[in-house]
Parts: sequence; structure tokens; C-alpha cells
Amino acid sequence: MNRSLSARWLILVLGLVCLAAGVSVNAQQQEGYEPQVGQPGKDVVWVPTSESLVDKMLDIAHVTPQDFLIDLGSGDGRTVIAAAKRGTPAHGIEFNPDMVELSIRNAAAAGVSDKATFANADLFESDFSRATVITMFLLPDINLRLRPKLLNLKPGTRIVSNSFTMEDWQADGTVSAEGGCQTWCTAYLWIIPAKVEGKWRLPNGELTIHQKFQNITGTLSRNGNETPVTGRLDGERISFSSGDAEYSGQISGDSISGTVKLAAGEIKWKAVREKQSPVVGSR
Repeated sequence: MNRSLSARWLILVLGLVCLAAGVSVNAQQQEGYEPQVGQPGKDVVWVPTSESLVDKMLDIAHVTPQDFLIDLGSGDGRTVIAAAKRGTPAHGIEFNPDMVELSIRNAAAAGVSDKATFANADLFESDFSRATVITMFLLPDINLRLRPKLLNLKPGTRIVSNSFTMEDWQADGTVSAEGGCQTWCTAYLWIIPAKVEGKWRLPNGELTIHQKFQNITGTLSRNGNETPVTGRLDGERISFSSGDAEYSGQISGDSISGTVKLAAGEIKWKAVREKQSPVVGSR
């Protein structure tokens, strides 16, 4: 081999060695990535949820292996991993790619890579429709921006937020961490309510429902008499009082069936939602 060719081979080998060394250093840097509390993100700074509150959040949502949990802004993956350890398939959505890689390594170290997955994505461009449980630690304005999307999830889906509320959408429950938690130690639960606004036809009357999130008001008309209605929704379960009668039922699309407690005893009741007539001239 002549000297010119040897020199070219030497340059090529040295280049490959340097490239390999660079890749190795970069991999080591990624392996050693450690997020800092307060570091900036897309819309929030990173503050991890305490391990004790993570457990309380999963408890109040009654998470089971039959659920599918999505954590919005999943950070280092701790909530997803905690759910996966309970046997629950869980998915984290995180905008910071370094955090996503860290989460994947943390899940592998915990032995739950088969149940814990992560995506580098924007919350506002992501699909939550598979979730039966959603957890998050976001700012109030982001909660409100997400609220319409959350309210369109399947009734009964549980939403749990660390520290921040949904303004006038009252929480269905609260829970606080115990022990070593010093800050950000309270979480709020909401259960997505069925949509029941409108008029419902009963065999011997009409039920008019006005809905504000899980709370309902309205009137029950029978034989020319009208009585006020007040009650609430728990996913696809409805309960309300009208005079001395206590109604409870299961909602299935445009029908409700259940029981009503009266002074004389308990009987069954059913209602069907009236179809709204199209507005003339609308498209």
C-alpha cells in the first residue's frame, strides 16, 4: 500500500474513532441527565409531585389494572411508573425530550417498561380519548385551556390534579399527602359527567334538566304540577330530589333507567331524551 493511501486510511480510522468517542460522550451525558427543580419547560417549570402525593392521587382515582392512565406533563415519569407498579397500563406525555428519555430509563430500572410508555409531544395536540384516568400537575390557566377537551372524555373518566383547580368546576373530592410532604401536598378529583341538559320524557310527565358540570337543577312536570329538581351526576349515574321523591338512575345515551324512593315505597322509573327540532334556516 502506498503512503498516500495509508495516510487516507489513517485519517479515516482516526475520524471514526473520534466519531465513536463523541457518540459515547453524548450517550454518557444523556445517561447522566438530572433535571433541576424549577427548570423551565414549554408552559410550566418542572416541580416533581412528591411520591406520597402520587400514591394518594392514584388512590383517590381508584386506579386498577383495568384502567388506562395518562399523565399530562409526565416529567421524570414517577406517576406513570407508580401506576404501572400497580399493574395499570400508563402513558406519559412530556414536551422535554430529555425528560422522556429519563422516564424511559427510570421505567426500565423499575422493571415496568411493559406497562409504562412515554411520548415527546404537546399536550394540546395529543389524544386523551383512551384514558380512564388522567393525572396532571399544571398551572391553573393550562387546566382551563384543557377543560373543554377533558369534559368531552367518556363519562366516568377520573381527572386528578396536583394543587390546582378548574375554577368554577367544583372538585368531586380532595386528598392530601401525609408524612414528609412539605409543599404542593393536595390533589383534586373530578369525574367526567354525562351530558344530560335538555328535556326528558317520562311515561307520565316531563323532566327538564339544566346542567352545570356535575350539578343539575330543573323541574319535573306531572299532571299540571311542577316541582323543582336538584341533584348531581357521578359519571353516568344520576341522582336528584323532586319534592319528597328521591330519584337515582343509570344514563345510557338518550335514556335513563333507575328507581325512585317514595313515601309508599320504591318503584322503577325511565326517561327518554326528547329530540331537539332543527332550527329553520340553520345549516
